[in-house]
Amino acid sequence: MIKTPPLSEQVVLITGASAGIGAALAQTLAERFTGIRLVLAARRTEQLEQVANGCRQAGADVLVITTDMSSSEQVIALAQGAVQHFGRVDTVVNNAGYGQMGPIELIPLEAAKHQFAVNFYSVLTLVQTLIPVMRSQGGGRIINISSFGGRMAFPAGGMYSCSKFALEALSDVMRMELKAFNILVSVVEPGPVVTEFFEAAWEKIEKTVPDPKKNLYAPALAKIEAIDQQLSLLGWTPQQVAQVILRAMTARRPRPRYIAATGGWFFVPMMTRVMPTWFTDAFWKYFYGIDQVEKQWKKSH
Repeated sequence: MIKTPPLSEQVVLITGASAGIGAALAQTLAERFTGIRLVLAARRTEQLEQVANGCRQAGADVLVITTDMSSSEQVIALAQGAVQHFGRVDTVVNNAGYGQMGPIELIPLEAAKHQFAVNFYSVLTLVQTLIPVMRSQGGGRIINISSFGGRMAFPAGGMYSCSKFALEALSDVMRMELKAFNILVSVVEPGPVVTEFFEAAWEKIEKTVPDPKKNLYAPALAKIEAIDQQLSLLGWTPQQVAQVILRAMTARRPRPRYIAATGGWFFVPMMTRVMPTWFTDAFWKYFYGIDQVEKQWKKSH
């Protein structure tokens, strides 16, 4: 089996690299592994260049490719541009994603399609383009950034969970199919992270959900608007999550899944395998305000 080069000699492609976890990972790699080559992709060119400049100052060789991950053509161009510039891609970290929050009933079909375009189809398109490259060079690593929402479905966050469930299934299939080619696949599942995730989610709600503060689901939507402050007390920093991703990148035998949250090793199995469904349903309905929707509906009917 051909040995994978040390990280300092690798080409690492990171999507969603203009902020949050992606930016933190890029900076961490640049500071720790002198000479590493980074391909940074995101929609926001100015912010992406700021991250790239920080990485260059730390000694990394950085290629910036502005990419709208909802466009299959741009995702293919991203992969091709990385290979054309550096000649190879050793590790791809599929970090780009966002949360389309809101009740299933109220999410427009186009918004649902866009959620899957960014969170799922972009990953599928990118890896399909890079797998032949990795196989020809003797191997590589694919690390997909999922979420607790990829293991547990949350009310008022169902479309996001749907996309992450699909990503987890894709990761499991690739892990089995690609091992023969020395292409190793892992999933990293962050819990609450102090990023702009929920702020962006609320902006999406305001654009896609009619009258978010007046409709039947208003109590749940109000909970989403406030949840960012609640979770900030428990949330990890992007830098902490980057350390977990780094473990997946450097482990000789990487695990299929890495949980990136305090107590996550206990909480996730407890909620998915130990507790009865009626309990977990009640917990999440309370946490996301669906119980208030139920109370209002029963009271008025």
